[in-house]
Amino acid sequence: MAALSCGIDFGTSNSSIALAAGSDIHLVTVEEASVTMPSALFFNRKEQKTYYGRAAMRNFLAKEEGRLMRSLKRILGTAIMKQGTFVHGSFMNFSDIIASFITQLKMKADAEAGEALTKVVMGRPVHFVDQDPASDRQAQLELEAIARSIGFEFVEFQYEPIAAAFAHEVNISGEKLALVVDLGGGTSDFTVIRLSSKYLNRTDRSSDILANTGVRVGGNDFDKALSLAEIMPEIGYRTTFGPNKLDVPLKPFHDLSEWSKVNFLYTPKTILQVRNTLGQSQDKVRYGRLLKVLEQESGHTLLAAAEQAKIELTQELEHAMPFDFLESGFEIVTQRSSFETAISADIQKITASAEECLTQAGITADAINLVILTGGSTEVPAVQQTFRNLFPQAEIADENKLSSVGLGLAFDSKNKFGN
Repeated sequence: MAALSCGIDFGTSNSSIALAAGSDIHLVTVEEASVTMPSALFFNRKEQKTYYGRAAMRNFLAKEEGRLMRSLKRILGTAIMKQGTFVHGSFMNFSDIIASFITQLKMKADAEAGEALTKVVMGRPVHFVDQDPASDRQAQLELEAIARSIGFEFVEFQYEPIAAAFAHEVNISGEKLALVVDLGGGTSDFTVIRLSSKYLNRTDRSSDILANTGVRVGGNDFDKALSLAEIMPEIGYRTTFGPNKLDVPLKPFHDLSEWSKVNFLYTPKTILQVRNTLGQSQDKVRYGRLLKVLEQESGHTLLAAAEQAKIELTQELEHAMPFDFLESGFEIVTQRSSFETAISADIQKITASAEECLTQAGITADAINLVILTGGSTEVPAVQQTFRNLFPQAEIADENKLSSVGLGLAFDSKNKFGN
């Protein structure tokens, strides 16, 4: 196959790569039989080996000795990118860690194409960092440098919701005014765009795009909200200590509820502070669990339980989260209603950004013919209902939630690079 270009969707939670070879545009199988791959790395300490995607998560869930990293996309453009970290006893830059993951995608595509790909359209959120244009530009520059470091000579970018629109456009007859709702792990992005199959080969689509907005809220924030509401109180969140019954420091609990920050808690200084506070705690049972989590380095297990509860609650009204690794028989039962209450503020932010997109486009909700839902977070029933309520007359398209962005980026690469 003479694949001339590709599109890469490096997502906060999942990633994909698609090839464009003439008129043939398709997603590449990147792991096992799947065209998507969890954006996760596990550094196995015993084997001194790095695992990626589902293999990384299997290592982690099997409690192999090592370190899990997820949500690396969220640190692009932030001060954390400059800090680096230790892996297998050696210091590594986060840019090299991200590059090693994206290389896994490229290797699969190179093998299928029979050549080393040099042209790529990288997906990006509308805002990597909210209300900080300098950090937003820095994030794109960092991602571009990473793409070039692994062999891409020609690097372009496209907003992820626009890419999702391109993936759906092939099936649209006539012309429709669409709102793309792209709810990923780290961001929620919106685009109002005119779509038609007759526009597929246009190289310049700027006149068809009426507006873009985005907010740094996504599925990971849903995990955090659920964790803080249901899990963290059972490991000492908002308990008190000392003779004056002061609130315990809240930062460790918030950091334990964010995938990108968990690993930074496992330091002797933090563990000593928690141990000292435990000695004065008015709730030694619950707060003692926090010390166990830090000593066992099991913070990701807590977050994995929150993420799994989020997934289960899309179908079920109640879910039990087991925490036997802390105490035998210990579990926390949560209801969908509690989850929806926990994420209500996040949904309000998402809704406000969608409505701002309509305002910038100069239209009202009834002008939208088609709502395209993409990204795993659109599976959440409260999210789906929100957009059905906002656009009761519009057609809802929600197929290929996890892969439409990657496919659309490959469509865009064909047009940008003139395959």
